[in-house]
Amino acid sequence: MRILILGAGAIGGYYGAHLVDAGGDVTFLVRPRRAEQLARDGLVLHSGGKETRRPVKTIMAAGTGQPFDLVVVACKAFDLPGGIDAIAPFVGTDTAVLPVLNGIAHFDVLDARFGADRVLGGVCYISTMLGADGHIRHLNPLDRFLFGDRAGRPARQVDALAALFANTGVAASPSSEIVQDLWEKWATLAAGAALTCLMRGTVGEIVATNDGRSIGEALAEECRAIAAASGHAPRPASFERARTMLTTPNSAWAASMMRDIEQGAPRLEADHIVGDLLARGRAAGIAAPLLGAAYCHLQIYDARHRADAGAPR
Repeated sequence: MRILILGAGAIGGYYGAHLVDAGGDVTFLVRPRRAEQLARDGLVLHSGGKETRRPVKTIMAAGTGQPFDLVVVACKAFDLPGGIDAIAPFVGTDTAVLPVLNGIAHFDVLDARFGADRVLGGVCYISTMLGADGHIRHLNPLDRFLFGDRAGRPARQVDALAALFANTGVAASPSSEIVQDLWEKWATLAAGAALTCLMRGTVGEIVATNDGRSIGEALAEECRAIAAASGHAPRPASFERARTMLTTPNSAWAASMMRDIEQGAPRLEADHIVGDLLARGRAAGIAAPLLGAAYCHLQIYDARHRADAGAPR
């Protein structure tokens, strides 16, 4: 199976590296600067206390191309429109597209462009980051990847991907309930992003305050209620994991969006992760005041950075 991965960043690069090590025929679709880094240094991954480097195949955007069997979309939500244009020449009649973005709004645009039958679902639970040096760093042992056809049908690309991952240390497996998995991840992540971004701290720092634990629990409940009203109530085990994640004393966890804020990132995935869930909740008549406060905070951050980007130097 020929695999194309859009991006060689924190997610695409991490899972792509493991697929390369498993003998997969993997190519990365990247921008010129990233292509130069990979040609010079290889794909560098820090995980489990080890640094590994491997040569990888790369291509850049082109008007035409040979179709791949599977195209993995591993970009930020705000980069998706350009990403779709970049992968389009490599999507043929038998190509499956596997997005590993958070939330679900991206399916509308992917389905419209490529057809819902060809767009799979993917969920990853992992904490990674791409450094300025081009190195990918796996920040903790958590590593779980679920993928599958959104209608629960058999798909040859899903089976082939599962067979490749079986030769790696990644806890990756196909799921016949990937839509439910997507909603559970979204509800968990939105609550965590809202909590840590609004409070500008790790879960441990927040829980150490007088009201931090109750705020974490309230956000978990707001997001659970919205998912339930949308027909995808988190299963009890999933909700308990989310509640525990947001209330664990001394936890160093913070959402990647919080790390983006600390690093002064010019753009956030606030609309896709927090704003979209909040909008769906309001449409269903679900009150979510803490989620709304967090989204307000994130919108102000985005507005200030857009203004700074447009200000004369």
